[in-house]
Amino acid sequence: MKADKRRQEILSLLGNTDNPIPANVLKERLGISRQVIVQDIAILRANGYDIISTNRGYVLNSKAKASRVFKCRHNFEELVEEGALILDGGGRIEDIFVNHRIYGRISARLGLYNKTHVEELYRSLVSGASKPLMSVTDGYHYHTVTADSESALDEIEQKLRLRGFLIEI
Repeated sequence: MKADKRRQEILSLLGNTDNPIPANVLKERLGISRQVIVQDIAILRANGYDIISTNRGYVLNSKAKASRVFKCRHNFEELVEEGALILDGGGRIEDIFVNHRIYGRISARLGLYNKTHVEELYRSLVSGASKPLMSVTDGYHYHTVTADSESALDEIEQKLRLRGFLIEI
């Protein structure tokens, strides 16, 4: 398969799902090495495609039409509930960041697009391998949330406000 056709196939695969696709899956599907996948992704990015690398694979970030940052506060046990409110409203949780008084902005790409992703994150944090980023700011944190429309983001904002998770900025 020629390089241009292979890259179009990668875009097609990424564009037809909301779930991250691991490099190994792309490798097997296209019959090429993992290194070629990494190079193709770099070339696609250089050509203007917003492809995000998450810990679960690659995601094409062109589906969402609207984006908003929400400042939230809750305890660790409410992490799954916050995620469910956002996802049930049609949102996708792109990242988390905090503003630390000494270190400044600390951020992490999340790429949470369904409840399973949120539950996996929660389980990995419960295991004790790492602490949630919000723990360094007493539960205060920000999420960049994307959705297909501003009205979906308005609904998510209202749900977070009613639940008491939203902090007005």
